[in-house]
Amino acid sequence: MKNDKDLKDNYYNEIKGKLLEDIAYSAVKNISKERHRVETYYEIGKTLVLVDKQYGKAIIKEYSKKLTAELGKKYTPSLLYKIIQFYNIFEKVPTLSGNLSWSIWYEMLSIKDINKIIYYVYQCEQHNLSVRELRDRIKSKEYERLDDETKLKLINKKDTTITDLIPNPIIIKNVNNANVEYLKEKVLQQMIMEDIPSFLKSLGNGYTFVENEYKIKIGDTFNSIDLLLFNIEYNSYIVIELKVTELKKEHIGQIHVYMNYIDSNVKKINQNKTIGIILVRKNNQFIMEYCSDKRIISREYKLV
Repeated sequence: MKNDKDLKDNYYNEIKGKLLEDIAYSAVKNISKERHRVETYYEIGKTLVLVDKQYGKAIIKEYSKKLTAELGKKYTPSLLYKIIQFYNIFEKVPTLSGNLSWSIWYEMLSIKDINKIIYYVYQCEQHNLSVRELRDRIKSKEYERLDDETKLKLINKKDTTITDLIPNPIIIKNVNNANVEYLKEKVLQQMIMEDIPSFLKSLGNGYTFVENEYKIKIGDTFNSIDLLLFNIEYNSYIVIELKVTELKKEHIGQIHVYMNYIDSNVKKINQNKTIGIILVRKNNQFIMEYCSDKRIISREYKLV
């Protein structure tokens, strides 16, 4: 019968062997090496869970020191515990993808909420996010800015609409440190235009810029839409009106007219109906409760 030291050595040699195999595999210049690393760390995680339960933190530190010395790479206790954490997440939610890189997974391992992890896994898969893009989304608290109803839809894997996935608040970069109290609509629009790619990303996925101050003629009167966008994924135009006040009922009437104009004069027959976003300093859900057109939503803006 094997003694305790033999068992520890067996566990160690199993982990070391898998890491050596992964180091050799990583020399291959192709995409599959990332998947191989994820698979390797999953298997190592399974072994480390057993080791941690039987011997505790002392053995993890011992393995870390030996692996670093023998393999010439830093396998810190922190990394080994990250691998354990990764394994535990996969065991809890076995439907998660193994196609993401370890770098992407590592970025998400500090997240405690499993539903939040699932959300970002989906975003990474659908939109091929880089580590930097994922980091920016997590930092901006994209998941937290979704409403509870949308989160419930995502947890239960129900269909979502374009309006579900527009976060609240919308983040706008305040490059010139404008005073929020005395902000004018033209200044807010200028802030958005100074970094339009960042603004489009803050709305979600698939947004493209069409024009600001988009001119329309209703009867003999000329008007302009603050921002006209198009969403490629949902195949629809997006009308955005900027308001530096609390949401008012007349804002809904105004944007509804603009949306109907785009539907009647700009939208193609194969495109979906126009969406309206009223971007306001302060929301008023009592007014939105009586808005019968679900294509219209209001969102607060936040200057950062």
